[in-house]
Amino acid sequence: MNNSTTPVLDARGLEKSFCMGASQLRVLRGVDLALHSGEVCALRGTSGSGKSTLLHLLGLLDTTDVGSLHLAGLDCTKLGRTAAARQRAKQVGFVFQQFQLLPELDALQNVLMPRRLACGWSWWSRRRDEYARAKQILSKVGLSERMSHRPTQLSGGEQQRVAVARALVSKPALLLADEPTGNLDTQTGNDVLALLLGLAREQGAAVLLATHSRSLADACDREILLVDGKLEML
Repeated sequence: MNNSTTPVLDARGLEKSFCMGASQLRVLRGVDLALHSGEVCALRGTSGSGKSTLLHLLGLLDTTDVGSLHLAGLDCTKLGRTAAARQRAKQVGFVFQQFQLLPELDALQNVLMPRRLACGWSWWSRRRDEYARAKQILSKVGLSERMSHRPTQLSGGEQQRVAVARALVSKPALLLADEPTGNLDTQTGNDVLALLLGLAREQGAAVLLATHSRSLADACDREILLVDGKLEML
């Protein structure tokens, strides 16, 4: 882990509530969290504790009601939708339990999707380098012979490897993983986790991994627990 004093992610006092009819449900209550480059942190909590809500806030998929969020040196607290999407495409990688691959695209095209979003109008002038970059990371996850296959032609483990490559192709500052091995058998899950954490550490990404699994948590540098909307350090 990089011991730099400046965190990749610095969240202070995050709060989030949702309307439930005439009442409000407070999901997060003053969450503080800092993650540094190369650090892998496990996030545990019971179902419904707010783990996914927290990941959505940290990944700029949603906005906090109260508090501040700095990511890769930028204050993201009050970013508009377009600016948040731009920062997310450049600085955040996601790996989900349900893979979230586009069925009409092959493995290479799925991996290229975040690069298209990050490059914007400059995509066409950079597409040769971007294709080379996507092919390189697919080779690193062991799919050099499967790049032209669509998700339905791939096993669950292979699909999650594509998702790992997609998450890391932009060399994000922050990687968020939500139960990344939940749909895989034990051995395949262990292989995918080792690959995910190895590549993330190699790139120097800060990693937050939400999981119910004790073994997955043990593979991380440290562990935090979400209880009643607040984080407890373990």
